Formats: sequence, structure tokens, C-alpha cells
Amino acid sequence: MYKILSEEIPYQSNSENLFECLRDLPEAIWLDSGKPRSLQGRFDIISACPQAILETNGEQSYLLQDNQRSETQDNPFDIAKDLLSEIQPIEQPQDAPFVCGLLGYFGYDFGRQSQSIESSKPRATELPDLRLGLYLWSLVIDHELRKNTLHFHPNCPLDLQQKIRTLLTEKPEIGDTGFALKETFKATVSKDRYIDAINQVKQYITEGDCYQVNYAQHLSAPFEGDLWQAYKSLRNANPAPYSAFWQWDNQAILSLSPERFIQAYPDNEKITAQTKPIKGTVLRGKTVEEDQENAIQLLNSDKDRAENLMIVDLLRNDLGKSCIAGSIKVPKLFDLESFPNVHHLVSTVTGELKPDCSPLDLLQGCFPGGSITGAPKKRSMEIIDELEPIQRSVYCGSIGYLCASNQMDTNIAIRTVIAEDSTVHCWGGGGIVADSDANSEFEESMNKIRLLLETLETTID
Repeated sequence: MYKILSEEIPYQSNSENLFECLRDLPEAIWLDSGKPRSLQGRFDIISACPQAILETNGEQSYLLQDNQRSETQDNPFDIAKDLLSEIQPIEQPQDAPFVCGLLGYFGYDFGRQSQSIESSKPRATELPDLRLGLYLWSLVIDHELRKNTLHFHPNCPLDLQQKIRTLLTEKPEIGDTGFALKETFKATVSKDRYIDAINQVKQYITEGDCYQVNYAQHLSAPFEGDLWQAYKSLRNANPAPYSAFWQWDNQAILSLSPERFIQAYPDNEKITAQTKPIKGTVLRGKTVEEDQENAIQLLNSDKDRAENLMIVDLLRNDLGKSCIAGSIKVPKLFDLESFPNVHHLVSTVTGELKPDCSPLDLLQGCFPGGSITGAPKKRSMEIIDELEPIQRSVYCGSIGYLCASNQMDTNIAIRTVIAEDSTVHCWGGGGIVADSDANSEFEESMNKIRLLLETLETTID
């Protein structure tokens, strides 16, 4: 049993300052709760300098460890389990969601493998389908207990431990490199083509192929400067509880996600699984009265409630692959959650994990999330691949952590900006059902990301 070294440092309510101290370390990553401005969220998790990096493209995986790069076609979930086993078991400190383990993402296109869906569509970027780092330390900010704690696995090099302590006590050097878009965002498809695709989805629904399909559109823009400055602007404009920032080489992820995918946590000697699908969206009002009216309209919308219920049923089925029969419950159905730009309809589904199933098994059985595919999952994904002109990359995948203690939390990577070289990419979408109005769906897809686009477009000279 590995004993974790934990030590408190002075609490700061805005973790942005802490990440700024550490962001120049290799592979620095921040799972961001959006505090202090986000209404939801409790923990921030920061780490850097992983012991290993796992990347997957198609059926090929690459493992960089001990300065050696190896290739394999083994199941990436099995590789991830092997990496975790190198630092297990650990004594989990109380109230710590993550101390050491895997941090990173599972891209949407990685999910096509499990559904046996090949794609001939072009890639938006060369980001791997999956990218995970094995991190031996973490800085955890608990905004509920107002406590900052450094956690070190005993295998974490002593010189790295001391470097982290030193960096956190020094004022970081803030460079003068700003961020600017060179042009406004341009959509890959026209509005007319988007509406044609919505009507094709509705035709598939009429013919009985599916009940719902999550259709998305892609936009991109050239940029110059520091993506960290862009992320700070985005989180200030649109704080969200499942956000993330990760930059390496010429690639980066800037996620402002409001949606949890799968969480696994200990609960009285059992492991509880939780998923919180979002289905149903309406703009915030310009006045208090209009805002309240919009919220009530969403709560009473038959279309949005039906859309949400379809995905709840799909996720109940997905959880059933790894959870004990009879343990799956829906403690919250059609709950309202509010964000700076929109209200969302959110449900909560829980289950008790089978003793022979790990959180990675749970994730594998549920991935990709039903809220961003549609129902039934495989047919919806086939239709998505047919109608969307470009692969989704990280968008609609999941970003999060898998702790060596077998705790896990992941988001649905919506409201997410992806960067490579000198281009940033963004997607917006929504669930299409039989009574969807194509023009309204187009507007909803833009409303979800408009705040992100406008925030970045204010940097254009």
C-alpha cells in the first residue's frame, strides 16, 4: 500500500493564480471548477510532468514512458489499467477526489471504435483520439472546505516535489504575449446545408431508424498569441463546473463544459456511479421577468422533456452494463441548471458498481455519452458520421480524471475550443427529434456557443 504525502498550502479562491505558477511545466493540466464565479463545482485539480503519456489514433496506441516510445494495438482501456496498476494501491486521503493517476481525454472519434463505425470524413485536427497522462502528484483546491492540498505519490521524484513547492511560493512571470483572432469564426457548412441535414435526420426518425440524433456544426478561425490568455477570457465570460485547460506542443484544449458524463466515487464500502445528461436548452432572459419566463417555459416544454427522457433511458441501459441489477435510480429528472448564457434541463442517473467492475469498465461501457449521440446510440452515430462534414475530435468526448484510488470524474466535452498550430476550432449542436424545427435548432446550436465565439472575436484588431 503506497502512502500519499499530503501537505496544505494557503487557500486561494481563484485557482487561475495557482495554475499560472505551474503552467510552464511540461504537460501542465487544469481541471477547472469555474470557481469563484461558477454556481456549481467544488474541486479544482492541477498537475504536470506526467510519468507516462498514452495516445491512441484509430487502432494504434503509442506509449511514451522512460524516454521510450512504444507502439501497440492493445485495447487502450487495458493499457490505462496497466498504467494505474504501477502506482496502486494507495491510501486515499479524506475529501480528495484525485491525488495521482490518469488525467486527460477520450475523444468522440475514439468512441467510434467500440461501435465499429469507420469514418472517411476529414479530421479537423491531428489531435489523438485519446490522450492520457499518468501523473504522480496533484494540487487539489477544495472550495467547499476552503483548503488547498498538495498530494505526492512516493514514486514522485523528490526534485520535482521541491520544484513544485518553490514555484507555488514565487510570483509567476506574466509575459506580454496576448491572444488575438485574425478573422471571425467561419462555419464549415452553410445554414441551408445545416437545415437540410436536420430535415434528413427527421426523415430517418420518421422511417424508424432512430428516436433522436445529436447533430453538430463546426466552426474555425485563425489566431495568434497565447492560448492561456484566451482561456482566461473564456472562463471569465462563461464559468462552468467541468472546465479544463491542457496545452502541449502545438495543440491545446480549452473546455468550458457545463455537463458531467460519468462520476464514480466510494459510498459506504461500495462505488456509486453517477451521470448527469443535459437535454433541453433556452437562452437566459434580458430581464429578471424574461429570464424566469424562459426557465418556466423550458421546464414545461414537452419536446425538451421527451428529449431528456430518451437519453435518461439510454444512460440507464449503459449503466446497467457495469452496475448491479436493481441499483439504477433517477434521483433528479428534468432539473433546472442555469449558466451565464443559457438554462439547461438536467437529469441525474445513479447506480452501484458491480464488485468485479472498475470505473474504467464503467466508462468503456458508456462511452461516448448518449446525450451527444442520440438514441439508439450506434444508429445515431452512423447518421452523425453520414451528415456531419468533419470528424468531431475531442468535441463530445470526455475530459477528466481516473485516480489510483478508483475514483473517477469526466465531463462531456461540449462548449469546447480545440487549437492546433494557428487555428482554433469550435462546435455547437443539439438533439434532433421528430418535432424539431430546423431553424430553431440552428439558432439553439449557435446560442450554446455564441458567448465563446463572441468572447474570442472581441480580440480581433
